[in-house]
Amino acid sequence: MVNKTEFGLRNDVYRRPLATALNRLSITQGWKCADIGAGGGDVSIALAGVVGAKGRVYAVDNNPQARNEVAKAAAEHSQVIAITQKAESLRLPELVDLAFCRFLLMHVKDPVLVLSKMASAVKETGWIVAQEPITSSGRIDNKAFSMPDCSNPDIGALLPGLVKKANLKIIDAWAEAPAGAGPGPIADYLKSLTGIDPGEDSVVLPPLVTVIARPC
Repeated sequence: MVNKTEFGLRNDVYRRPLATALNRLSITQGWKCADIGAGGGDVSIALAGVVGAKGRVYAVDNNPQARNEVAKAAAEHSQVIAITQKAESLRLPELVDLAFCRFLLMHVKDPVLVLSKMASAVKETGWIVAQEPITSSGRIDNKAFSMPDCSNPDIGALLPGLVKKANLKIIDAWAEAPAGAGPGPIADYLKSLTGIDPGEDSVVLPPLVTVIARPC
């Protein structure tokens, strides 16, 4: 039986595709990672728990407020270093074993540039993991999701091709969508995202496309 790492993401409705990707890499203590578009730092902190005190996690976000939130949330994890920086201008203090992003490329103007910057931030033996949604494939009572204010709401459907355009070698790729009906974490997440309370309706959240890649 394969032992899988617990990433401390029980309240994250997309925790399963994330944990699957990270377990695929056999991430362990001592790794150096970069969480690009870190937001509040949930993934960064989860990574810190795996890489341990000898590892390092760079939580990168272009929003200074996000940096402050990460610093506060990661107060007990000295290996988490919060950096305010645009993904398009990514430049870390050192090369890392893993450059990770989730729900980032859907907001940028040039996703290929960002993927290329992530590739330049990893070691020759390092990994790039990108996770992006196909928003319009999500369903509430069989009605399609809509995010008109997002630059690339369905970028997940293009993600494998974008990764290849960034001159990366795809190692694995798949799509996965959380689903539910009635009260619970799926409904709570939907309300926080859209303001819509689905009641007892069936909900299929937008599929998250994961691509695991390495530098060519």
